[in-house]
Amino acid sequence: MRHGEESVQWPVTLLGLAGYLSVVGYAVAGVFQILVWNPLAAVPGATLDEIHAVMDRANESLSAPVVLVWAATGTLLAAAVLIATLKQSISIKVTTVLYLLLLALGAPSHMMASFPAGMGIADAFATSGGDHAPWGVMLYIVSALAFLALPVVAVSRNRPEAPGV
Repeated sequence: MRHGEESVQWPVTLLGLAGYLSVVGYAVAGVFQILVWNPLAAVPGATLDEIHAVMDRANESLSAPVVLVWAATGTLLAAAVLIATLKQSISIKVTTVLYLLLLALGAPSHMMASFPAGMGIADAFATSGGDHAPWGVMLYIVSALAFLALPVVAVSRNRPEAPGV
């Protein structure tokens, strides 16, 4: 290892871990939004078990497998970026762009993953299929901010490496 290489690796490692944890956090929050928080907000006063029972009788579901595949896909993509980052296969800028892209794509993919659950709730309880809990909006705000940051990061100049690194 050359002098200074270890000090350059730490920021890259921290960026990789921060990006990975951000995407995982988004996925976990998205799963809870679709499968727990939104159903409870859509049917105030009912427990999740009661909601599931009514949905089962109406031959509806929250489509948990779809939601879990959505979350796993984002998490696996973020893990691939983390591995490439830790192996120094990609630059800090590319790492940042990829994590921002994953977060930006979270909103449209979350909408697609939540659609079956929302329709199931709407059909079983004669309500709207949209978000009833506020956390979906928070996820969309995170995605919007990531989307806005993408071009800023993408067109920024790379910083020259320090001499001897």
